[in-house]
Amino acid sequence: MGVYHAGSRAVQDRVGVRDLADHLGRAIGEGIRPVVAAFLELQPLLVLGAADPVDGRVWASAVTGAPGFVRATGPRRISVATGIRASSGAGGSSPADPLATALATPGTPVGTIVLDPRTRRRMRLNGRLVPTPRGFAVDTDRVFANCPKYIQRRETYETVDRTPGSPLRGAELTAEQRDFLAAADTFFLATLQPDGAGAELSHRGGNPGFVHVTSPRTLSWRDHPGNSMFLTLGNLATDPRAGLLFLDWTTGRTLQLTGEARTRFAPDGERTVLFTVTEAVDTPAALPLRWSAPEYSPANPDPTG
Repeated sequence: MGVYHAGSRAVQDRVGVRDLADHLGRAIGEGIRPVVAAFLELQPLLVLGAADPVDGRVWASAVTGAPGFVRATGPRRISVATGIRASSGAGGSSPADPLATALATPGTPVGTIVLDPRTRRRMRLNGRLVPTPRGFAVDTDRVFANCPKYIQRRETYETVDRTPGSPLRGAELTAEQRDFLAAADTFFLATLQPDGAGAELSHRGGNPGFVHVTSPRTLSWRDHPGNSMFLTLGNLATDPRAGLLFLDWTTGRTLQLTGEARTRFAPDGERTVLFTVTEAVDTPAALPLRWSAPEYSPANPDPTG
């Protein structure tokens, strides 16, 4: 398929950035360079996205660990020394993370992003899943960096002792969840390449208010100028399935949404992504990290503008 498929090409041509995308696409490789390996070993957080192999729903989730829990263990492999939340208790009474089945299935296409709020750096590593006794690995086929645009700087973090609460599941957003989304400055977005070729996990950021919740089942956000590759919007042009992950950077809460997303192009060139919720999974204290208050990116547009 090459770096870009027909969906990405269609969006690039519509926006008029095909030549720029071709130039930037040369930075996408399969291997993990030493500088990337060194960056991975400093991070306490990995975010990933994939489709459930049973029902096809797309989800994004997160795993954490002491720095070094994610590391390059081969020229094209990252290994993660922790697993994702699986069902527990009598009869599996504690619900599993929505990605638990995907991460136990060899060959699952998975997109990952390693984002460091302290330095506003991020790396994307996509490939195929390999379950391991301690966690999982990803055999990479796409490795590349993104610019620091729209990443909120958080100078420090601490690891705290937390017990994840029972996930609250629903087909609609509660009033409190809608307020939580409206106050968010960051989320992660999982999408799929056509014909099972792969998965992508991307980052979206802005000042609080950049996510607009328009009903208990719908939300939207403006697609701000980025790297001009249009990997995510290209995927959505061919397959609207998507998964969103919102974090509370203080309490460790996660709110995972699955549904469908479509891009609306306005005559003036502005792009808006509209997301319809199929299911929400809200987990208190899911992650053991407490980050310092954000310094908002200077690239963030005014959400009211």
